[in-house]
Order: sequence, then structure tokens, then C-alpha cells
Amino acid sequence: STTTAYLPALTTSLQQTLHSPTAGRLLASNCFQCHGTDGKSTGGIERLAGMSAAEMIDEMQSMRVEPIGNNIMKAHARGYTDAELLLIADYFSRQ
Repeated sequence: STTTAYLPALTTSLQQTLHSPTAGRLLASNCFQCHGTDGKSTGGIERLAGMSAAEMIDEMQSMRVEPIGNNIMKAHARGYTDAELLLIADYFSRQ
């Protein structure tokens, strides 16, 4: 089928994106609307810039096992792989 013909190119492209120096920022950009650009929140939402990567990963992994309810962060936590969480946490820790 035509979809499977594109799979190797898509996989290669995704691997290149995840290994690029901007991969963390790209993934972290999903957080910018609530937590501020580059995690520098100016409102009442938690600031992520400068947070310890280990602390952020620990928090996100804890959220994964809790019932989602109506908590958007718990839903987001389930949407990322461990590798993606590491990239996001590393990015914010360096801001």
C-alpha cells in the first residue's frame, strides 16, 4: 500500500527530529501556552524554566499513574514517551 511506502521516510525524519538540538524545544513548545514561552510563566501557572530535570521527570511520571479526572497535566503526562519527557525536562532545566 502507499502508506507503508512512506513509513521508512517518516521514521527516518522522526528520528532526525528527536535527535536534533531543537527537539526538546519543539516538544516543550506544547507547554508554552500555559507555562509561558520557554517556561517563563508570568501568571499564576508554575514556572518551568530552570526547574531541575529530575524533579520535572519525577512529577510527570507521578501524574501518569494518577486518575486523569479533569486535570490537563495528567493527560499531557500520558501523551509523552519517557524519551520525550527527558528532552522536555532537559530543555526547561537549561532555560
